[in-house]
Amino acid sequence: MALADTTNAANPVHTLPASPDAVIDSLRGLISSTYLNHDVSTVQIRAGALFARLKALNRSANTATRSHKQATAETRHDMDQIHLGLQNLLYEKRHLEREIEKCRQFASVYQDIPLYTLEEFLERAPEDMRTEEILGNEHSLMLSQLNFELAERQRLDKECKRLQAMKDELLKESKTRLATMDKVKVQIDELMKVRTRRSYDSNSSKCPKPSGQHSTDVQNKVADLVKPLESTVPAESAS
Repeated sequence: MALADTTNAANPVHTLPASPDAVIDSLRGLISSTYLNHDVSTVQIRAGALFARLKALNRSANTATRSHKQATAETRHDMDQIHLGLQNLLYEKRHLEREIEKCRQFASVYQDIPLYTLEEFLERAPEDMRTEEILGNEHSLMLSQLNFELAERQRLDKECKRLQAMKDELLKESKTRLATMDKVKVQIDELMKVRTRRSYDSNSSKCPKPSGQHSTDVQNKVADLVKPLESTVPAESAS
């Protein structure tokens, strides 16, 4: 049986040996009736030459077989490497797809932040934060809204701190005035006690002063104490 030439045309190094069919047919012919009358030594010489040729073809076939096996092994190795590379790429692809899906499902903090509506953003944001390029890209628009929200919150935080400082200052002034009023009340009470004692002394000595004079003295004392406070009342009203 002739060996089929399956050698790759692009790789002419691995060539198949010649077919041994012709040599085998020649050997079969030596035992046919054609060579019955031939010299035995001549037939033996021809048979030896044919066997030598057949052995040479066998060696060539074995060599070609080993060469093709080696080429097949190398090709299989290359294919295995390519297949392994393909599997690695497919694994990397699946890994990236899973990571992308995780990123899409990731609940970011900005999704729960109460932002200005788009209309309010377009109305209040600076011109450089709402250009046509930014408004045409959803991601850029979200970043711009977040930056604007951050700037607004920082501004409002400063305003809140300023108002809180003003409130603390007013509370401090209020406490000071309350303390002053308490002192005035104590002094008024002392004046009233003095007046009462004087009235009692006057009654006991039967030389009472006119009650109007005592009232006038008390009012004058109160007026002297209240005058410093009256100067701060307009400031308090204005604040």
